[in-house]
Amino acid sequence: MTLDAGQELALPPAQVEELLQALAKAQRAHQLYLPNNPVYQQAIEKLRNLFRNVWEATDDLFLDVSESELRWEGNPVYNVPSKSESVAWVLFKDGVRSIVFLPGVEQDEIVGFLDVIHRARMLQAEDNDDLLTLLWEKDFQRIQYQFQDLSADAGTMQLPVDEEIQPAQTSSQVVQRVVEEEAPPRAGIVRAEDFDTTLYFLDEREIEFLRSAVQQEYAQDLRRNVLGMLFDVLELQPYPTVRAELISILESFLPYLLGAADFAAVAYVLREAKAVLARAREVLPEHREALEALPGRLSEEQTLSQLLQSLDEATVHPSAEELTELFGELRGEALPTLFAWLPKLATARVRDVIEVAVQRLATANAPTVVTAVQSPDPAVALEAIKVAGKLRLQAAVAGLAQALVHAEPVIRVATVQALSEVASPAAVQALEKALDDENREVRLASVRVIALHKSRSALPKIQEVVQGKSVRGADLTEKMAFFEAYGSLVGDAGVRVLDGILNRGGFLKRREDPQTRACAAMALGRVGTPVARASLEKSLQDKEPLVKNAVARALRGDRASSMFRAGELPT
Repeated sequence: MTLDAGQELALPPAQVEELLQALAKAQRAHQLYLPNNPVYQQAIEKLRNLFRNVWEATDDLFLDVSESELRWEGNPVYNVPSKSESVAWVLFKDGVRSIVFLPGVEQDEIVGFLDVIHRARMLQAEDNDDLLTLLWEKDFQRIQYQFQDLSADAGTMQLPVDEEIQPAQTSSQVVQRVVEEEAPPRAGIVRAEDFDTTLYFLDEREIEFLRSAVQQEYAQDLRRNVLGMLFDVLELQPYPTVRAELISILESFLPYLLGAADFAAVAYVLREAKAVLARAREVLPEHREALEALPGRLSEEQTLSQLLQSLDEATVHPSAEELTELFGELRGEALPTLFAWLPKLATARVRDVIEVAVQRLATANAPTVVTAVQSPDPAVALEAIKVAGKLRLQAAVAGLAQALVHAEPVIRVATVQALSEVASPAAVQALEKALDDENREVRLASVRVIALHKSRSALPKIQEVVQGKSVRGADLTEKMAFFEAYGSLVGDAGVRVLDGILNRGGFLKRREDPQTRACAAMALGRVGTPVARASLEKSLQDKEPLVKNAVARALRGDRASSMFRAGELPT
């Protein structure tokens, strides 16, 4: 095709040339690589993007085919001298003289077109197929072509002249008319149109029914169907030998399903095994024991560890629904393994599903959680402690209390937090043993929880710290926490002690340091009685800025001691 004089091109020829170069590269990638190869995927995606750019300027892409080149609107846009590598030669040698690509071809049909070109190159002389047969088999809807019967006289093929064709008609319309009026197919080729007028030709409704039936057949999960048949026979056939063989098949099939990453099928096997036990008649004890043991095999440490590792390292993950269905079949004995793997999991979706499964199992198996709290593996113990606190397991309080003497400080801190979340009287009382822990974070967390829940049974220990010398060497944060806890618990009975710390001093008497006096002032503010207020008013004009500010805040009822912890008051 050539342009009329003065008619402008819809897009620059260089753009079409770039598209056809990408087409040739994609064809080579299709020939050399599998569809999951990144090189193949990049080549196809680039080709699709270039097609989309072309459709922004024109509604079709009409290419004239010659022996060594492709021409668009009279402009050569593809020229490869080597016939073994030329797409143009593959088309030309089998009679294709023009080809038209229509919008949408890049979605699905372009990959089929690349496949046709590849298969045409591989054809041998003795093969019955040729390029035109391959194109006809694909039944492209967005690729049209005009071919010349090579058995006819050589020469340039002319488009048939039709007086009704107007100059304004597009190139794609002309080619469509030519395709519709092409010569009859060669002998041996059958077309659907040959049967269109026969007595027994199917109507559209019947064709649609057959198409949907075929699609439904191919969409079936054959593996699930086979498993369903096995369970049907297992349930309905009471013969011991039959059931023994079927159970053996199921036991050997589970590792295969896990290796194939068909987790939904694994969950189906475990679920149906329970259903068979509930419905089947005359189940022998050994058969019942074998079926009941199936979920236990999944919960074993070795099997579950391999499953979790493969899930975490997989590049393609099953859906969240499949994972939920699978882990819903786990038993309580799986908890220690799950505790050990939770901090290792790098895949967020797998970790979220595991956390849900852990919470479900821990709620139903509190003794197992208590056992895991005492695990020699710190990772298992830490996760068990966190879960016990999150679920507020009252049954785990005794085990958590024992964990307060664990050798690892991080375990002891987590235990304090868990007991705080449980928040039962027994849990708060258990924290008293951590008030004199050697680790500062453990002591600090414990005293804050005790003050929050106002556990008066801890008052003697806290009073011993406040009146003793150990607190004098502590940092301001810890010192403030103990004094505030003391003020919250002691009431008027502690005003004399606190007043002595805040106001004692004078001639020949040594005063406490400003930090300790400020902490005593805040503790008096926590007491909040008239007697405590009178003690505070004695130090309103204190010369120490830190003490003076603490007294003023305590009198105002401002108990935000976080100002001290953050260091916002002058020292």
